[in-house]
Amino acid sequence: MKNIHHVKNTKLVNEVFDNVYQNYDLMNDIMSMGTHRVWKKQFIDSIEVDKNQSIIDMSSGTGDITKLILKKSDHNTIYRVEPNFNMINNNIREFINYKNVKNICAFAESVPLKDNSIDLYLISFGLRNISKIDTGLKEAFRVLKKGGGFVCLEFYNVDQPILKNLYSIYSKAIPLFGKIFNQNSKPYEYLTKSISDFHSKEEISNKLSESGFKNISIKNIFGGIAAIHYAWKLND
Repeated sequence: MKNIHHVKNTKLVNEVFDNVYQNYDLMNDIMSMGTHRVWKKQFIDSIEVDKNQSIIDMSSGTGDITKLILKKSDHNTIYRVEPNFNMINNNIREFINYKNVKNICAFAESVPLKDNSIDLYLISFGLRNISKIDTGLKEAFRVLKKGGGFVCLEFYNVDQPILKNLYSIYSKAIPLFGKIFNQNSKPYEYLTKSISDFHSKEEISNKLSESGFKNISIKNIFGGIAAIHYAWKLND
């Protein structure tokens, strides 16, 4: 039954992004009240990117994380890994002149890269869409080199009462905005539900630890509406 659920969930997620890939940045603007671009810049600014490092931009979407890395340093090999073909193919021409950017259509649970081959594994607003998170995190651990870092930016349920109430009211309006701007409210209904149904920050930290990661920490953003996880694959 678990495998059947995985297939159904994967199909559902792909259908959602088949519906929004042309307006994906607009979707993130609606979901984050227009602040996701600032959060993503904070995300990249908080990471030390050395020259000649190999980096995975998992669940790459439109590649905005890759673009931010290229502004910071253009001497890295970046693997844009995205499970939705339409999403990764939609703006692939933007990266055609970058020989150091590789585009891969694959799921986080099965990354077609060698063991111990990646310096940094980055994932932005994609963790909650992985059908088998435990498998995805173990796969991240597998491909990272010893000393490599896992850094994740994700939406979470808000803990602070005032912000929680405000975002709860706003989240109910998100499908309406989706209907207005994207002529389809269902993807937005799924995405808001995916946040409310998602694990807590502490549960994700525990899952990272169970996958083998060490020195795990969390940085809250915008009162906890989003958070950055940092974790490391340390030498034995």
